[in-house]
Amino acid sequence: MKELLEYIARSLVDDPFQVSVREVQHGGGDVTLELHVAPEDMGRVIGRGGRVANALRILVRVAAAREGKRASVEIV
Repeated sequence: MKELLEYIARSLVDDPFQVSVREVQHGGGDVTLELHVAPEDMGRVIGRGGRVANALRILVRVAAAREGKRASVEIV
C-alpha cells in the first residue's frame, strides 16, 4: 500500500524527490498513510475539488482490503 501511494504521488508531482509516505499503525490492523509533498505540489495531489485525493484514498482502501486490512490516507 505504501509503495503504491508513493508511486502514484511521484507520478503526479513536479518534484518527486520531495514525496514521502509515513505509515502509522493503529490497533486492530488499521493503517494510516501520511503523504508528504512539496508545498507547490499540494494542488496537484489534492486536485480540483479534491478529486485526485479521493481517488488516491479509494485506491489505497481497495489495496488494503485485498490484504484484509483497513487503510486511510492523510495529505500533510
